Amino acid sequence: MAPTCTHLDQVREVTPSADGCEDCLKSGDDWVHLRLCMTCGHVGCCDSSRNKHATRHFRGAQHPIIRSFEPGEDWGWCYVQELALDASAWPVNGPVAHS
Repeated sequence: MAPTCTHLDQVREVTPSADGCEDCLKSGDDWVHLRLCMTCGHVGCCDSSRNKHATRHFRGAQHPIIRSFEPGEDWGWCYVQELALDASAWPVNGPVAHS
């Protein structure tokens, strides 16, 4: 039996905080891919990016669930249990990917 994420109760209807990595936009840096926090809507850059702001946000805020904020991608991730998740039905108020 495949493991089930026990943090899905923390998925909320979120509004993306920016159309790019919120923190990189403030500092003038760039990113590789974007991730959307499904607890608060923070948009951060992935671990392939220099600053790894999505993971930094998880470590600071303890919000465990993200989804890709890339066009055409419907996957999610639980940082705590290190599980890939189907994010296709998760509620997002606004775009589900950056422009």
